[in-house]
Amino acid sequence: MALYQAQTNTHIAERWMQGFYPIYATAQRTFGVNWLLLASIHRQESAFSTAPGIYAGLNFAHCCGGPMQFNVTNGPTTTWALVSNSYRYGARPASYDHKTVHHPSIYDDFDAIMAAAHLLSADGAGYGLDDSAWNAVYDYYGHDPTGVTYADQVLARAIGWSQHGFCINCGVETSLVEAVHAAYGAPVAASLEAATAASAKPAKRRGH
Repeated sequence: MALYQAQTNTHIAERWMQGFYPIYATAQRTFGVNWLLLASIHRQESAFSTAPGIYAGLNFAHCCGGPMQFNVTNGPTTTWALVSNSYRYGARPASYDHKTVHHPSIYDDFDAIMAAAHLLSADGAGYGLDDSAWNAVYDYYGHDPTGVTYADQVLARAIGWSQHGFCINCGVETSLVEAVHAAYGAPVAASLEAATAASAKPAKRRGH
């Protein structure tokens, strides 16, 4: 998915979030994915749709756009194209901010969040904030070391919310990130390191 970039630290008002709760609820009900996981990705990708430039153009890597940062350049069938019609499976709220005229649109919050839920569900995520959720988030980002960090942070934030309540402006607890990494991220990171080391070794000569 999108290349990770640290998001804005701008304080996010509760009234800004009101339009997202019905969308999260519809996505959870439609695709069976924990809404806290969706919200955590939304926070990671665009600071709940407050990051600059997410409603037009593409990101700094020129590949992804919108509040959930869908890739629209990794063809021939892009990630966005795979799930862009996911909005058809649920009832669109009567009103919410940034509702586009045409659908599907990566810049429409409902279209994008529904598509993200569908993608996570297809990759094995459900209601549990567990290894299946971690793997789905890792798939959402992409399989590399930064993707491991991304999945660790996203899942840790969702778990923190499940334990202490949804908190818009709270940071991710370091202890939770470390625990998630130890349980799910570390084995994947080790496999990536081993694969990199193996590919860097010079090929052995065959017999004469």
